[in-house]
Amino acid sequence: MTSHLTPHGTADDAHLLLVEDDEVIRSTVRMLLERYGFTVSTAADGLSGLEMFREKNPDLLLLDVMLPHLDGIGLCRRIRELSLAPILMMSARGDSLDVISGLEAGADDYVVKPCESSVLVARIRSLLRRVSFTPAPADTPDTAVLTFGELTIDTRGMDVHRAGQPLALTPTELRMLLEFAASPGVVLERRTLLNRVWDHAWHGDSRVVDLHVQRLRVKIGAERIETVRGFGYKFRR
Repeated sequence: MTSHLTPHGTADDAHLLLVEDDEVIRSTVRMLLERYGFTVSTAADGLSGLEMFREKNPDLLLLDVMLPHLDGIGLCRRIRELSLAPILMMSARGDSLDVISGLEAGADDYVVKPCESSVLVARIRSLLRRVSFTPAPADTPDTAVLTFGELTIDTRGMDVHRAGQPLALTPTELRMLLEFAASPGVVLERRTLLNRVWDHAWHGDSRVVDLHVQRLRVKIGAERIETVRGFGYKFRR
């Protein structure tokens, strides 16, 4: 599995892959993103998008939910089998099922079409910053490696192991884990996690947090993250 913890370039010269079947939307979004300095490749259906992904190895993907041949949810799952590259889903309806299905398939975030250009670009930049995230240097080598039972987190090498086995975490999952590990035993509200991990200064959807917590639990152990009903989540020591 390819990790994108080191991007090809800076946030505004990253290579994006847009998979959208509507020709007008595809052309409009591509021109918009190119005006912001991004390099944009496009595909009109899910199978072509998968082939383009393998060929171009983009820094970030924007996937429409409703695609011919292979829908956006299926495409997201296929890509997650190959790569940890950030994925932003685009839904025309904002339907709860679309949102949940996309996040469960491995997407990092989603937007509802039509979406303001400033919001779309902000979400893309947030995801790219997450990929290139570098934590503050630890004071000593000892504090660079955090240990919680069978879970070890190397905050310098950005490596996570469970019972000695390396874990493949997406950039979003890694950022979330680092936030939890920095405050073990402290309840973190969903709004706090949205602000710190997703950079959502506006009113984000807390389902994004909940679904990522579920995915993270599968990888690091369900008992490691406790739900504090009515408040948020707490990382167990």
